[in-house]
Amino acid sequence: MMEYIGAAGIPIKFGKVPIDDKIDFHFILSFAIDADPSGNAQNGKFSPYWANTLTPESVLAIKKKHPNVKATASLSGWNLGQKVLRWYNPKDTQLWISNAFSSLKSIIQSYHLDGIDIDYENFPEQNASFAYCIGELITLLKNQSVISTATIAPFHTTVIPYIELFDKYGEVIDYVNHQFYTDKVRTPAAYLTAFKLRATQFSKDKLLPSYEVKGRGIQGDTFFDALGLLEENGFDVNGVMIFSADASSSNNYYYERKSQAFLLNYTTA
Repeated sequence: MMEYIGAAGIPIKFGKVPIDDKIDFHFILSFAIDADPSGNAQNGKFSPYWANTLTPESVLAIKKKHPNVKATASLSGWNLGQKVLRWYNPKDTQLWISNAFSSLKSIIQSYHLDGIDIDYENFPEQNASFAYCIGELITLLKNQSVISTATIAPFHTTVIPYIELFDKYGEVIDYVNHQFYTDKVRTPAAYLTAFKLRATQFSKDKLLPSYEVKGRGIQGDTFFDALGLLEENGFDVNGVMIFSADASSSNNYYYERKSQAFLLNYTTA
């Protein structure tokens, strides 16, 4: 189970989210951004911009209460305030990687995190550096035992740079949090078709179905019908990604509860 948390600007807290201790639960803190508060690029020098209620102490507390919990920092996201965030081609890729490694190591150690999630969502037409910079960054963080988990979060208009990243560095990427809600599918059959396509572009064993609370794509209990259809067609439902805990706070985390129940039933079936 993976869930984004902290991007909406509300005082969200880990302890409000229901967690089944039999499920591996990954909180994805949103977001760490290599930009200043005005959105100006900082050449790989990341800073945390998630809700200030998600403190280092609260990360430690939720992990102590639930040893099955891990916490990850998601990188970039769509925007910072009114500024749309974009991958830029650094003039010196080695300097960007060095800066990113140092700044993320500091954040990861300060917040007691376990990994990073890659969520750059806008790219220049001539993108020559994303796969290399991100792949080398993940590799370095893993080789230096700074992180144990790395995930990527492509969606329908960003699959090309992420396919390149996965093709070259798939061995250090643990899960693919594809944002299926951007594929504009609203029925289980359409969800299955989209999943089949993404399974050919990435590893079907690392690909997680996803759901956006009160958002785009498939909605309501139809999502769980889609999960059942994936099973019927031979796909192992290895987990679920939800965006986000912030939105779920208003409906008592219905989808988190039901997703974990589905996964628990799946693993014990």
